[in-house]
This record gives sequence, C-alpha cells and structure tokens, in this order.
Amino acid sequence: MTTTVRPPLTQPQQPGSAPEPQLRGTSVLSRVGTQLKERPARSLATIGRTAELTVEVLRYTFVDLVRMRLPMGEVVDQMWTLLKVTSLPALLMAIPVGAEVAVEVGGIMNQVGANSLAGAASGLGVVGQGAPMAAGLLMSGAAASAIASDLGARSIREEIDAMRVMGVDPVERLVMPRLLAMVAIAPILCIIIVAAGVFAGLIISANVNHVVPGSFWASFGAFATTTDLAFSVLKALVFAVIVVLIASLRGLEAKGGPKGVANAVNASVVLSVFCIFVMNLLITQLQTMFFPDRLA
Repeated sequence: MTTTVRPPLTQPQQPGSAPEPQLRGTSVLSRVGTQLKERPARSLATIGRTAELTVEVLRYTFVDLVRMRLPMGEVVDQMWTLLKVTSLPALLMAIPVGAEVAVEVGGIMNQVGANSLAGAASGLGVVGQGAPMAAGLLMSGAAASAIASDLGARSIREEIDAMRVMGVDPVERLVMPRLLAMVAIAPILCIIIVAAGVFAGLIISANVNHVVPGSFWASFGAFATTTDLAFSVLKALVFAVIVVLIASLRGLEAKGGPKGVANAVNASVVLSVFCIFVMNLLITQLQTMFFPDRLA
C-alpha cells in the first residue's frame, strides 16, 4: 500500500527572505514614491493645458469680436441659464452674510460703546470681502457644476470629437460663450449680494443693536468707498474667469462614462474654490498696498 504525500498548502519561508508585512510596507512606500514623482508633473501639465485653453478663448473672442461674429444668441442663452441657477442662491447667501457681520461686530461695538460704526463694519466686511467671496463660491458651486456636467456629458457621448471631425472647434463653440456669459453676470451677482447684505446688516443693527439708521449710513459712507466696490466687482470678474476655465477643461477632458462626469464636476468645484481663495488673498493684498483703507 502506497501513501500519497500531498505538498504543503503554503510554501515554507526560505532562509533570508523578507516577511510578508515588510513586503507590503515596501509596496506602499513604492506607490507613495511614484505618486510623489508623478503628481507634480501632472499638475504642471494641467496648468499648461489651462493656460493653452485661456489663450485659445482669448484669441477666439478677439477674432470673433473684430469680425463681428460673436454668437450673441448663445451668449444670451447661457447668461439666462447661469443666472437662473445663481440669482436666487445669491440673494439667499447675501442675507446671512450681512446678518452675520452685523451680529458679530455689533456685540463688540456695544461693549466699547461704538454703535455708530456698525455701518463701517458692513461696508468693509460685506463690500470688501463678503460679497465677492460669496459670489465666487456660488459660481464655483452652481455654475461650475452646470458647465462641467454639460461639457462632460457631451464628451462621454463623443459629441466633442464629432465637432472636431466636422471642423468645429469646441472651444469657440462651447467654452467662449459660457465665459462671456459668466463674465457678464458676475457683476450682477456681486451687486445683488452687496445690496442684500448691507440691508440685512442695517435691519439687524437697527432692530437688535438699536443703531440709528442715519448713523449706520453715515459710517457706511465714510469707510466704504467706490474703490472697495470696484475691487469687489473686479474680484467677481476674476473668479468668473477662473471658474469657467477650470470647469470647461475638466468637462472637455471627462472620460469613463457617468463616473467620469461626476469626477469632472467634483474636481471643478474643489479646484475652483481653492483658486478663488488664493486669488482673493492676492487681490486683497494688492488693494491694501496701493489703496490703503482711509476715510472717504
């Protein structure tokens, strides 16, 4: 009678071989090292493609403007579409912004007996920082997602490739009208937020902190200048350009079906918010350097 010897289910560890946990740790470290090497190159490539898209949009805008071939119908349609998704949220965001500034600053001013400066707080807080940041975040949340989802859906359906085959540049046909539309409605959103935020601050200051409305407007006019309003609108315009370029690039490069569209929308919103905060810091620093705050 013969006995069959079965091989062991696991191979015995050879002398000098590394244990399995160490191999896993080495694999993780190698992946981390690979990502650290590839991420900077991919980030630089993305910045380069964004710069190339910016140049193309500016070139098409200038050429079509000189030739009087701007697609005004498409621009108006995009303005109406973007205004529908941003105007009401802008109004709803402006009221808490102005009320929060009035509540936070009003309590401190009551303690030091400077209720008459409540308008100055609304002028510097809402006009200088609150309104452009609220407009930028609103555009990055609502408008960027709408643009990225629209262009991403066209990309996964191969409409973008079909347009290129027919000799139609999607940058001129799709991106440029959206950029012009967003630039056109950005000052409107900023002014809406400024007006609603200041009036919300006035109502809170008058009814909660017992500030005289005349004193509120006097301090508001003394500290909030036309330069602050101009920089606020300028920030909104810069934010609009950033949002459209990032959302358009992510939408045109979307791949992988509906999941790719979702990833494009997510990336466009996150990158837009990050760039808006950085650009707001830079513009505010330039304003402080060349136009310091002073009484009007």
